[in-house]
Amino acid sequence: MARYLFPKWSNRVLPMVAAFVLAPLGTAAAGGLWYYGTNKHVEVGYTPTQPVDYSHKLHAGDLGIDCRYCHTAVDKSAQASVPATETCMNCHSKVKTDSQKLLPVRESYATGNPIPWVRVHNLADYAYFNHQAHATAGVACQSCHGRVDQMIKVSQAQPLSMGWCLDCHRNPEPNLRDPKDITKMVDETVPASVANLAAPPSQRKVSPPVHCSGCHR
Repeated sequence: MARYLFPKWSNRVLPMVAAFVLAPLGTAAAGGLWYYGTNKHVEVGYTPTQPVDYSHKLHAGDLGIDCRYCHTAVDKSAQASVPATETCMNCHSKVKTDSQKLLPVRESYATGNPIPWVRVHNLADYAYFNHQAHATAGVACQSCHGRVDQMIKVSQAQPLSMGWCLDCHRNPEPNLRDPKDITKMVDETVPASVANLAAPPSQRKVSPPVHCSGCHR
């Protein structure tokens, strides 16, 4: 029977492949996952399809409807609240009453079943966030939600990650406005002080927590 003998150097092939091919590939994969697997790249830009083709650009932008008209609890409760169908029908009982796009709204109003809106901004269950605390402190809506008044379909504008929140908690003043102006939308490159929206000095004395129990309770 013939015997096949391999040269001694062939014993080093597998270790060399592992050292110079597999290890760099593994490092590159881990680095790519570490960088691109963050909220900034995974969640920013998330734009779910909603059951009703609602345009924030039309309502909040073109028509100038204040955020608090629909999100009534944003400065009164820990939750911003999803608008009730009755809020929609305040206008649409007389405006575009035959629109096919608004059929789900009319059906919801008639049956009492809520419209199944899809959540866009969804914090982890282990993170505590209070809308009232931020709104009454003067944190602008667009600081977290972006220029909603320009969005035909709402998408997530910020990563809402722990690091992103901590950056604001450590230096909140750039995001603080007079509480009455938190819903006003301005060019994001224009500081609140330049836009005459900055909170008066007496309202800038906030001390957001940076310890663990501030957000993890």
